[in-house]
Amino acid sequence: MDVGHYILDGNADAVEFCPHESCSDVLAASTYVLQEGDEPRRSGSISLFNVNADAGLLELIQTVETAGIFDVKWSPRLSSDSSLPLLAQADADGYVRIYSLQCRGSDGSQIKENCLSEVCGQMISSSMCLYIDWNPSGNAMAVGRSDGSVSVVSLDESRLSIRHDWKAHDFEVWAASFDIQQPTLVYTGSDDCKFACWDIRDDPSKLVFQNSKAHKMGVCCVAKSPGDSNTLLTGSYDEHLRIWDVRSMSKPVVESSICLGGGIWRIKHHPSRTGRALAACMHNGFAIVRFESDKIEVVETYNKHGSLAYGADWQRGTSPNLPVIATCSFYDRLLRVWTPKQ
Repeated sequence: MDVGHYILDGNADAVEFCPHESCSDVLAASTYVLQEGDEPRRSGSISLFNVNADAGLLELIQTVETAGIFDVKWSPRLSSDSSLPLLAQADADGYVRIYSLQCRGSDGSQIKENCLSEVCGQMISSSMCLYIDWNPSGNAMAVGRSDGSVSVVSLDESRLSIRHDWKAHDFEVWAASFDIQQPTLVYTGSDDCKFACWDIRDDPSKLVFQNSKAHKMGVCCVAKSPGDSNTLLTGSYDEHLRIWDVRSMSKPVVESSICLGGGIWRIKHHPSRTGRALAACMHNGFAIVRFESDKIEVVETYNKHGSLAYGADWQRGTSPNLPVIATCSFYDRLLRVWTPKQ
């Protein structure tokens, strides 16, 4: 069932529901626009929406103009000094920016306008920041960059500082994700077709493993299961979603994996149902997959977008049997909110 849709002001590449109960109806959508000319410029924006699926509501709250954005992520923890949700941005100018969200009035009223404000920002590199992921404690972020490097950036009292910085791959790092259960480990995926794991207790970070054979094209996303500490999923331009057991990383659990018919740009695990994930499949819309042990299958597809399927996320706090999903597509600038059939 479609809840609503919205045409954004730029090419849509990421959507993220706020994970905190008090603001679970807040959805952030980011954009990236390359303005060509003698002096090319990459611009972008973050648009905030209020989502109420029961009422069929998708309401624009605020739009923040910024640099061209490649990725945004909400912190899993509230701000330590203000107890507000934080949103991190990785952008084409090589910056990481942090915003805070005032999602309720002092009287408990609904969301107010101009509720997203920048807390801090720092240039991480002269190369572009392509991906960002918070550690479970919400005090550091892993950042994948276009020059093949990875940075771990700490957040302390509204200040950003680079804690680690190392050359991880030969080409663009499209994924740099913390291990949820073991946050001293960072998984990376790159255009060089390599999938790797790093131990950031060492400086420079120690290579734990690297697989260069499983993926036939660039690795776009790495997603550790929040409900199963041994299971990890990867997505690639080669259109295959692969299941891995972290206790044996020489090859995927299912050697043939599953082909989703389009390059897999994002994978999002269901927030409460272990063994279910949402995938953005670029040239083939979106898919919900169910997996267990060495079995994986597609249970539903969604093909109401007209261009590259990039952003996807589940809303927290909704019924596991009636989840709400947000998806976005790039060139048609389209954001959609919908509920799956099962």
